Amino acid sequence: MEILTGNELMSGATVYLDRAGKWVEELQQARVFLKEEAEAKEAALAATKKTLRVVSLEVETVTLRDGVIHPDRIRERIRAEGPTAPRFERQHLDEDGHVSI
Repeated sequence: MEILTGNELMSGATVYLDRAGKWVEELQQARVFLKEEAEAKEAALAATKKTLRVVSLEVETVTLRDGVIHPDRIRERIRAEGPTAPRFERQHLDEDGHVSI
């Protein structure tokens, strides 16, 4: 099983092709293509390339478990769920423009 993903050109957001042929930001709304739907997947890729609105198009393999989409590659899991390292509050510069060490 596969999904189509890319980045929206204007915002840079990670997007997924849904069943209606629209690009959405939620992984769980992505259309899952079966092997026998290869022609439909290729047509969707070709149509998207013509619009120039979504870049870095990728075909990602996924597994469905209890109706939930799970990307097979760690890269796509990070793109869908966020960084694997904890996020820290940004350290602001002092008045003199230096960061304390």
